[in-house]
Amino acid sequence: MRTVRNPVVNVMMTAATKAARRMIRDFGELENLQVSKKGPSDFVSAADLRTEKILFEELGKARPGWSFLMEEGGRVDGDGSDDRWIIDPIDGTTNFLHGIPHFAISIAHERNGEILEGLIYNPVYDEAFWAAKGEGAHLNDRRLRVSGRTDMSQALFATGIPYQGRPGHDTFLKTAEAVMAVSSGIRRMGSAALDLAYVAAGRYDGYWEEGIKPWDMAAGILLVREAGGYVSDLKGGSAMLDKGEVIAANDRLHGPFSRLLQQALRA
Repeated sequence: MRTVRNPVVNVMMTAATKAARRMIRDFGELENLQVSKKGPSDFVSAADLRTEKILFEELGKARPGWSFLMEEGGRVDGDGSDDRWIIDPIDGTTNFLHGIPHFAISIAHERNGEILEGLIYNPVYDEAFWAAKGEGAHLNDRRLRVSGRTDMSQALFATGIPYQGRPGHDTFLKTAEAVMAVSSGIRRMGSAALDLAYVAAGRYDGYWEEGIKPWDMAAGILLVREAGGYVSDLKGGSAMLDKGEVIAANDRLHGPFSRLLQQALRA
């Protein structure tokens, strides 16, 4: 039986599918991409810009008057509507540019600061992780649920590692050392959006990162919550988008995981 998606999720899927067709062509022709630098180790490719343009046009046609917050294009105000799209055209650009098939389009719909729908789409594997508030989280047509692990020693965690030109090296090393000491492993795959989607799907038991942007995590926050998990900032609050930091985990591990990270940061 096919899962029925709400109208906003359908709009997201239509836009993402159209943008992904050109993105996949670009991925297959990496040597021809025009690549520029916008900062240390922070690349903008022609594919990023093309993808964002398609998403902007398609979402704008479907919901005229809504505002936008985009990684490349910044803020675009609507006509006074309380609705806003939050878009990352390629989350995992460095993976993309190195021919690593781990990247995604991320789209969230926010109204008055509340995330109502989210989509994270990896076009290489045709995996569409999507959620609507109160309607659950899904991978394509399958309902998602966070993992049921309760023992930190059996848990697998994901994170991002600060790199050249980015702050936070010292705090990352403290938290990573604490997690390594008690868990079955840490993964650094290079896409915050997919890290959160994988928590929602039970592939990871938890994820944490500092220094990320709203478009990296907006859709993923809703996915984890709708899959039965918990999401907070590093102090246990709900200011993830404002602070640029996030802890996500299944419902059993979020508490001890958060306490572990907080203790490491105080050390």
